[in-house]
Amino acid sequence: MANITDFFVHSELVTALIAWLIAQVMKMIIVLIKDRKVNFERLVGSGGMPSSHSALVVSLAAAIGLTEGFDSPLFALSTVFALVVMYDAAGVRRAAGQQAAILNKIIDSLVKSDFSRTEKRLKELLGHTPVQVFAGALLGIAVALWRHM
Repeated sequence: MANITDFFVHSELVTALIAWLIAQVMKMIIVLIKDRKVNFERLVGSGGMPSSHSALVVSLAAAIGLTEGFDSPLFALSTVFALVVMYDAAGVRRAAGQQAAILNKIIDSLVKSDFSRTEKRLKELLGHTPVQVFAGALLGIAVALWRHM
């Protein structure tokens, strides 16, 4: 049985969580540079550059490939999982965010920003552009290589 130190040094899960954390911190730094304000919501929020979802799942798949082999069934499973998550981030969730923006504009124009019927504005920053997904994937690969080489 492996000890706790081995888990933190060699774990594919820890690799994925590190990639996610780095992506979230990068989002906060990018907002800080762009808007000149600290936005701690970026540490846990979805959307933005780079995609932390992509970083998480790609680093997991890459770490599994590096430890179990790129011809293993576990790597195949994690790669398919990563592709589904990235497709969803750039497709379905991005479309939902665009629809939320349109619905917020309709509510603004029809009822003079009275969101009492919907309780609050709909969240618009849900998904990612393909560039954000790609950047997250590259970050995930880099973190996996750094941790497992």
